[in-house]
Amino acid sequence: MQLEKLLNKIPTLDIRGKINREISEIVFDSRKVVKDSVYVAVKGTVSDGHLYINSAIKKGSSAIVCEDFPNEIHENCTYIKVKNSSKTLGRLASNFYGNPSENLTLIGVTGTNGKTSVATLLFDVFKILGHTSALISTVEYRIGEEIIPSTHTTPDVLTINKILAKALEKGCEYAFMEVSSHGIHQDRIEGLHFKIAGFTNITHDHLDYHKTFLEYLNTKKRFFDELPSSAVAITNVDDKNGNVMLQNTLAKKKSYAMKTFADFHGKLLESDFNGMLLNFNNQEFWTTIVGKFNVYNLLLVFAIASECGFEDNKILTAISQLKRVKGRFETIKSPSGIFFVVDYAHTPDALENILDSINEIRTKNERLICVFGCGGDRDKTKRPEMGEVAAAKSTLAIITSDNPRTENPQQIIKEIEAGVKPENYNKFLSIPDRKDAIKSAIKFAEPKDIILVAGKGHENYQEIYGVKHHFDDKEVIEELLQTMGK
Repeated sequence: MQLEKLLNKIPTLDIRGKINREISEIVFDSRKVVKDSVYVAVKGTVSDGHLYINSAIKKGSSAIVCEDFPNEIHENCTYIKVKNSSKTLGRLASNFYGNPSENLTLIGVTGTNGKTSVATLLFDVFKILGHTSALISTVEYRIGEEIIPSTHTTPDVLTINKILAKALEKGCEYAFMEVSSHGIHQDRIEGLHFKIAGFTNITHDHLDYHKTFLEYLNTKKRFFDELPSSAVAITNVDDKNGNVMLQNTLAKKKSYAMKTFADFHGKLLESDFNGMLLNFNNQEFWTTIVGKFNVYNLLLVFAIASECGFEDNKILTAISQLKRVKGRFETIKSPSGIFFVVDYAHTPDALENILDSINEIRTKNERLICVFGCGGDRDKTKRPEMGEVAAAKSTLAIITSDNPRTENPQQIIKEIEAGVKPENYNKFLSIPDRKDAIKSAIKFAEPKDIILVAGKGHENYQEIYGVKHHFDDKEVIEELLQTMGK
């Protein structure tokens, strides 16, 4: 692609050198430079890309995008000065890949909990409705039937545009994407044209990165603030910050709720471990998906599909055929009758929601045992909150390791224990080894008891002192059931 074409509609402050030159690639990591690539010097959270400009040129970059010109100017290189390299990267990526987000219906879902479920369920619903789509989620990226391993909830903007361009080539009409707060803050969605944006909820999370809840809230809000008037913004008005998301948006505003008036209204009529009987906008249907929190997820799926122009009865028929999302309220029943729930819940709100959902279904003749932990090198303030929730809402809470990463697992557990209230001291115990914790839960359990194993869900590894080990909660449960004869 010609550099001049690449710079189309991109505001620049100054250009030194020729722009009628061929460009092979765009890179923002100097280690990935190839001959005739454009190197974008981004001031990141860890390092400043401007420090690697000379290195990029030596490796073959023929054009540099930067916020400050370097002291040393190379004759055969073009320098483009911009106000913000990070934002410019997104616009360059869109131009380089032919602005794919303008040529399909790109739908973004943001919020603390539910992003993966909503995006994945949308992909599955639209497949049932006969449409080929792309999915960019925490669990995996999909282009039609092709599955690509996921690296981030919201990947870098070059990867996103590459996926969307490939999706167009494969005939995709829609793309569903999780939009994380990190992705918004780091401009990973810059230059993308969203047709619909959905908000799930916002609760305590990522305060290791955003520092304050207000900063976290405003980062999520920015996604809606930057939508064009041609887009649709759909929010959960049962969430106390749901309407905050729409305060400054130019997009068409829509709402969904269970507790109050909304454009898309849902009711939970019946529920057990096999599924739920629901009513959306006065139409009843059955789904095998379980959990009151999932009513909100399905309601947002319904709202988005409706805004895409599909008839309500066709959408609800498709929803009734859905299977559960991997690692989200997945269930296993042992031969002896112990019932397991494996879920990704790793925030206080998510853990409370799933415990409440189980408690609403169970008859109270069964015990509820909760095995959970908290990740290391992440928001520490949520640890005692999770300890409090688990001990209060379970018959027995077993605190264990999640992904301790570089932290001491025992220290993380102590910080979780600190949240348990005195009246619940006899309702918890701590077992640092996650496999041993699950094994102990199975030992304690009697037929019909329910064991919730929370925090990791779809993940198939455990990171301890910076080293990843294979660990899959479902695999471990099934293996233990065999060896223990339960």
